[in-house]
Amino acid sequence: MDDLNIEKVSEQYFDVLKEIGNIGAGNATTALSQLINAKVDMSVPQVKLLEFSKLGELMGGEEQIMAGIYLCVEGDISGSIMFLLEKGSAKHLVSKLMMGMESPGDDFGEMEMSALKEIGNIITGAYLNSLSTLTNLKIYPSVPDLTIDMAGAILSVPAIEFGTLGDKILLIQNQFFDDCQIDGYFILVPDLESYAKILSALGIM
Repeated sequence: MDDLNIEKVSEQYFDVLKEIGNIGAGNATTALSQLINAKVDMSVPQVKLLEFSKLGELMGGEEQIMAGIYLCVEGDISGSIMFLLEKGSAKHLVSKLMMGMESPGDDFGEMEMSALKEIGNIITGAYLNSLSTLTNLKIYPSVPDLTIDMAGAILSVPAIEFGTLGDKILLIQNQFFDDCQIDGYFILVPDLESYAKILSALGIM
């Protein structure tokens, strides 16, 4: 197991992640459609291995204001997951969910934050369920933490954890469409032992 590193893992992991992305995003799309009572389509997810430092850039710059939903996972695997949405997309989804009853302007009030947490719960839950189904592993998410801030600031939280895994990160990028395009970024950060468990459960190792 000593020679297991994120570079090696990632090559084998790509197709699997894409599959998790496909199923997860499919589940999320269905759940979102029901939640906001409108048809939602999604594009094929892109799976990228990139340097952690380039992540903010990919999302439109480190100063781009994002909504970040962050939670820990426990059970057969441990680690953390994050789902990031551009602020405008987050506002759009909240507006749909609250049917125009949200507060005016750009800011999120308490009800909007609660609605956004619910959306985050559903989306991250959909991805975790697909991972659990594919691997047959038991995965329990913690209560999600929601932050609205610059991408750079939000990403600094998991950055500390990434220190132990090297500076490369696996990212699933999805675009959802209803009457506007919503870019969502899903980041799964298992610890190294959990990577091995996931790959082993999938028959890759």
